[in-house]
Amino acid sequence: MPRMIYDYTKSVLERVSFDPILFSKELKKAIKNLLPYELEQLRKWLVFFTSEKPELKQCLSIVIE
Repeated sequence: MPRMIYDYTKSVLERVSFDPILFSKELKKAIKNLLPYELEQLRKWLVFFTSEKPELKQCLSIVIE
């Protein structure tokens, strides 16, 4: 049950990955809602996910802040 928000966040980010601006907005929302250990997992997932989507690489700076 505690992983539901993390999994939901990933699915939302995957669905909006066609638009970097929308992706950034959803990523900012996720940062507010996730726990610290979930944020770390999200960072790792984002590095993997954006490796094939160079247009989203700039969004990684939001999570690193």
